[in-house]
Formats: sequence, C-alpha cells, structure tokens
Amino acid sequence: MTKTYIQNTILSLLCALPLMAAGCSGAKEQLGLTKKSPDEFAVTKHAPLAMPPDYGLRPPMPGAARPQEQGTTDQARQAVFGDNAQTQYEAPTGGENALLQQAGGNSADPNIRQRVDSETSEVEERNRPVAKKLLGIVGAGGEPPATVVDAKAEAERLRKNTEEGKPVTEGETPSVDD
Repeated sequence: MTKTYIQNTILSLLCALPLMAAGCSGAKEQLGLTKKSPDEFAVTKHAPLAMPPDYGLRPPMPGAARPQEQGTTDQARQAVFGDNAQTQYEAPTGGENALLQQAGGNSADPNIRQRVDSETSEVEERNRPVAKKLLGIVGAGGEPPATVVDAKAEAERLRKNTEEGKPVTEGETPSVDD
C-alpha cells in the first residue's frame, strides 16, 4: 500500500464519520444536540406552605432600637468569635475554681509572656546559621541587613565621583530613610 492510499482512506473515513453520526437520532441526544423540554403534563402543583403565626412577637416600640441592627462592636465580636461568643466576662463557678486550684492555675506566673520571649530570643540566637554569624547579618530581632537606596541622590553622588575622578565606592550611599 502506498502512502497516498492510506492518507485518502483516513480522509474519507473522517469525512464519513459526521455523516454517519448525523443519521443516528440517539447520537444527537447523547451529544446534547437536541433540545429536551419538560413534559407539561408530568408537572404537578403543590399547595403553598403556610407558616402559623408567631404569637411571641410583639409590635416594635416607637423610637426603640431595631433588634436586627447590631452595633459595630457587636458585629466585630460576632465575626471574630462566632455566633455563640460570650460577650461579657463571667466569673468562674465553684467547680471551675476547684479545677483551677488543682491544676495550679491560680499560681501562674504573671510575667510568663516576657519570660517566653526572652527564652525564644536566646534560642533564635543560638540557632542562627554560622554564615550569618560570620558575615554579621542581623537576624529578625535587630536592624535590617540592608537599606533602600535613594536613586536620584545616588546617581548624583556617582556623577560627582566620576567628574572628580574618584572611585565609585567613595562617599556614603544615600538611603530613603535619611
């Protein structure tokens, strides 16, 4: 078989395939080419739902605040803590107090936050990579290792150094903070 014969056969099959698919009504439905409308006789109507009246509701008082409108602090509290958040501090009950005493909650260190922070900074210093220690790169607790250069002032400094024949490293690099 020659190459052109194979190409012609494939081309004729590709042309005949849509014609064969168009002849089948099931193929059109499977491909979603036909419109399928609902059967109007199969549709049934239901009675509307009726809610019994709520006898607990009272008409609003003139000038009173609307209960569905919350203040901004209440909205923020609800957004952060959820719907069932306690809005006020409630003193612990007798059982809660007993549990706190047995767990040692009443003898908690009031300066625990400062103590944890100091211990964490010591651990961070010990765990700092050797390269940062040798190169003097400051960590997260100190000053940043670089400053933002003021482009216009730096260009002026470089232009003056070039005119005077000085090296470009001479002089202080201006920063945006200055």
